[in-house]
Amino acid sequence: MSDYRDLRISVIGAGMGGLACALAFAKKGFKHVDVYETASNLGFVGAGIQLAPNMARVLDRWGCWDEILAEATDIRSSSIREGSTNRELVHVEMPDIAEKYGYPHCTGHRASLAGGLYEGCKKEPAITFHFSTSLADVKSFGPDKTVFTAQPRHGEAYDVETDVLLGADGIKSAVRAALLRVLDIPADVEDTGQAAYRIMLPREKMKDDPELLELLDSDCALRWIGAKRHIVAYPISNKTIYNLSTCQPDVNFAAAPSATYTTRGSKPAMLEVYADFHPIVQKMLNMVPEGEVCEWRLRSHAPLDSWILGAAALVGDACHPTLPHLSQGAAMAIEDAAVLAEVVSRAPGGGADRAAVSKALKVYELLRKDRTTLLVDLAASSARTLHLGEGKAKEERDRQFANAKKRGTPIPDKWASPEVQHMIYSYDCVKEAQEKFDELYATLASPANGETNGHANGIANGQANGIAA
Repeated sequence: MSDYRDLRISVIGAGMGGLACALAFAKKGFKHVDVYETASNLGFVGAGIQLAPNMARVLDRWGCWDEILAEATDIRSSSIREGSTNRELVHVEMPDIAEKYGYPHCTGHRASLAGGLYEGCKKEPAITFHFSTSLADVKSFGPDKTVFTAQPRHGEAYDVETDVLLGADGIKSAVRAALLRVLDIPADVEDTGQAAYRIMLPREKMKDDPELLELLDSDCALRWIGAKRHIVAYPISNKTIYNLSTCQPDVNFAAAPSATYTTRGSKPAMLEVYADFHPIVQKMLNMVPEGEVCEWRLRSHAPLDSWILGAAALVGDACHPTLPHLSQGAAMAIEDAAVLAEVVSRAPGGGADRAAVSKALKVYELLRKDRTTLLVDLAASSARTLHLGEGKAKEERDRQFANAKKRGTPIPDKWASPEVQHMIYSYDCVKEAQEKFDELYATLASPANGETNGHANGIANGQANGIAA
């Protein structure tokens, strides 16, 4: 009998999802994991990121959570405020998240999370990185033979034969484009109509202002909300940095080429967008140096009919991009990776049966698609609710915020709502894969059901618990 650990795993992309895939497969015992990354090195940048318990649960299994936690802030409460007045709509105490779910809800720097994953990968002899190398084409998706063309930046293209191809190459995924081209499905990326500024203020700029220093030294995540806009803020990096992430209508990118995702922003334009927000917000935005304003275009694509073709699978933003309003984008990619390694290791025949490997990848889709769709929809729904302008809908939302001051009551901001937190934070993706693999695999093995069986039997992931997006 063949040994699944001898399968060749090829990962396209070394972002959060790609690093997580490499580490997941190596930790599961796979001996040949190759990662292809267009960039010449992993010089990690970015801003703050929320590290929820469901993500921490996976990272802890891989042995890299403690180092990430050491630099993180344990968030003990959240405050949702009216942008124009700074009036608190609701304050949610979260003192017992770790007690409830085994891990705290933290905030950290993206570089800390990516760096922790990368350091974990470098300790694994099974993982080989190929930098300055992009995917030029996929010649065959298998399952009998999976072949793709790798293109080094300063060299000749070459073909790679692999057993499993994982497209973790983000919203502009070349693997997704190739997969959908074979399936004759449109692969267009869609505008969300939203953009974001990401701002990091160092302690040195805030330390002489008692009002701002109080924010930086707190264990509270804040959200200032207004019509079509909001700002999320929290401390990161051992409270040496205050992170602000905004969301506002996309104006600067509206006429830009579709490939453009970031642009050098204008400080006066940023200040104008939030001109009616409270002076405490204005004070922080004014601290941003003129040349350091950068705006991100928030992009998406239509839900995909399939994430799998032959021995190829899509991961993270390549198959389920999300707006950031639930703070689950990176967590979902990391969970994807853990589930992929689990199901491929369980494929009957130890990898010798290529059709079995392909079906195991389909089990991954069955386990993940409903759940990620729910979270993506919840994030979009939360944005619509937070961005209401004047009118009866806003009055009703604010009434719900007022009622939510009673502990345990649902909150219009889904990120802070206890029932949504429970649904997300209590989830153990690996445990679910272990418990449901055989049952789901059997549905695919039946000719009557077929390999596109979906979720009609309700086996895969009935996690909604009455939470309607």
